[in-house]
Amino acid sequence: MGSFKVTGGKQLKGELIPQGAKNEALQIISAVLLTEEEVIISNIPNIRDVMKLIELLGEMGVQVLQLNDDTFSFRAKDINLEYLISDTFKQKGASLRGSIMIIGPLLARFGKAYIPEPGGDKIGRRPVDTHLRGFENLGAKFEHLPGDRFYKINASHLQGTYMVLDEASVTGTANIVMAATLAKGKTSIYNAASEPYVQQLCTMLNSMGAKITGIGSNLLHIEGVTQLGGCKHRMLPDMIEIGSFIGLAATTQSEITIKNCAIDRLGVIPKTFQKMGIEMEFRGDDIYLPSQASYKIDTLIDGSILTIKDGIWPAFTPDLISIALVTATQAKGSVLIHQWMFESRLFFVDNLIDMGASIILCDPHRAVVIGSNRETKLRGITMSSPDIRAGVSMLIAALAANGQSTIHNIEQIDRGYQFIEKRLQAIGADIQRID
Repeated sequence: MGSFKVTGGKQLKGELIPQGAKNEALQIISAVLLTEEEVIISNIPNIRDVMKLIELLGEMGVQVLQLNDDTFSFRAKDINLEYLISDTFKQKGASLRGSIMIIGPLLARFGKAYIPEPGGDKIGRRPVDTHLRGFENLGAKFEHLPGDRFYKINASHLQGTYMVLDEASVTGTANIVMAATLAKGKTSIYNAASEPYVQQLCTMLNSMGAKITGIGSNLLHIEGVTQLGGCKHRMLPDMIEIGSFIGLAATTQSEITIKNCAIDRLGVIPKTFQKMGIEMEFRGDDIYLPSQASYKIDTLIDGSILTIKDGIWPAFTPDLISIALVTATQAKGSVLIHQWMFESRLFFVDNLIDMGASIILCDPHRAVVIGSNRETKLRGITMSSPDIRAGVSMLIAALAANGQSTIHNIEQIDRGYQFIEKRLQAIGADIQRID
């Protein structure tokens, strides 16, 4: 298990280039299973979850060729379905939540799929019901083997239909869309997720020959086709990493330029941080963040406390709630952070309280942050990362704190942020990786 040793209290300065979007990558890479033709994907982030998925596809029989640092060629011509019932697959699939994304493509092309109960972040219950009920609507049948923590899904043929999803799940929508591309007839999905990740997937599938309309809305229509072909696709920059860098700049009083942000695809992310008093300039597709000695959280029109709440796109993404919370600790003013989608995601605030932050954890979903306006400096401590986003929030706090901090279980951070310590070292951070 690895750790970071961080000496904080230093202002950073320089440019950061966001990696390709992790959440998009897990969907896009799974989609290569829909065709036997070559699919070339660029701007793939070199992070643990993505590399494990690529490795998993290779063991299933997908021909994988790395063309350069961030570009891979995939050809899923000969897939070994027997591998999916092996102990090796059960072990590797269970350690990777993104493995659930292969079900839709496998059902569409081969009529059957197997998947262990997926792992991932410890942020509360993350049921797969939306995925499985969607496949049922298309005519599939699944068997859950709780003793083996394993699912078997079969579909002799998939038939298009109208369905309303129980929740606007991003991964659930993506999985069902992939299955529906090769189903017979028309599928309409209401209450579909509309995140940029889903938009990117639908655009890619259309370039492969799919017929999907309603992209960007919560009502998708998929006219099934008989086969899909190859394509080239470039992934978006990771909006979660962009939001993390915005929080990093504000919290550490740093002057940072975030390059190539695809600003028009960021939704309310910039606006939400601006409500916290963070200044930013849009320079073409770059975001420039000046060094700020102080930033003041807005209040509502009637003077009451601001609430930052996550929600379904285009609302503020839940993956940035932890970042917004740690950023608020150094602001002037107070804010209510409401994380309603996952019940365990705010528990990491105990570490921030130990560092000297003024936070009242109201319940598993809500925390009131009383910003210190830097009058009370955070202090370095030893802590452990429970999930990707909490881990980076702890890292931001450590970089802002006086003294040395140690962050254990940084494998969680590696799941979502590529070469993070090297990139931060390049702009002046004192951070070392140790075993």
